[in-house]
Amino acid sequence: MGESLENKMHSSNFTPSTKTRLRSATLSVIFLLSSLAKAEPKVENPEFDKEIHRLVDRFNVSHISIDDFAKLKKEQDVLTLDAREKKEFEISHIPGAKFNGPNKIDPSFLKSTPKEHPIVIYCSVGYRSSRLAEKLQKLGFSNVRNLWGSAFEWGNRGHPLVDNNGNPTTKIHTYDANWSRWVQRGEKVW
Repeated sequence: MGESLENKMHSSNFTPSTKTRLRSATLSVIFLLSSLAKAEPKVENPEFDKEIHRLVDRFNVSHISIDDFAKLKKEQDVLTLDAREKKEFEISHIPGAKFNGPNKIDPSFLKSTPKEHPIVIYCSVGYRSSRLAEKLQKLGFSNVRNLWGSAFEWGNRGHPLVDNNGNPTTKIHTYDANWSRWVQRGEKVW
């Protein structure tokens, strides 16, 4: 059949930066289409899922499931932003995540990130990250997703967390005793 896009790009006269942009755009389109085609993400605990809906349905943002995000992280470069407070991030965060905080968007991310680059934002359960995702979309970022269930569900599914020094940890900041009920695995800290 036809030659693959990768082979055409390799044998063409495209500059390396053009090839990188084309590759990024192609992956972004694939990411977007796969997100649209999938069913709504869910967490394992139905009561937690209801609580997430109560908190985030007010925002006009797209979501990505824990499983799809874990797969995406292995397949391409994703800017992962943590929208929690600094003390929460320091206790534990998803490996490779950048601290952003819940209220303002770090200007360094805006300058260095193409508008179509995949961005996944998380917090504890999804409220703060959905709010930040909506702000990024209003600034023209077209490939932004909230991580459904956020750090709590990431830990509940047994995915790795690291502390502020990059060391593996089972600790997770749960904000307070009330919110800690949604964390099923790991050491709860508040």
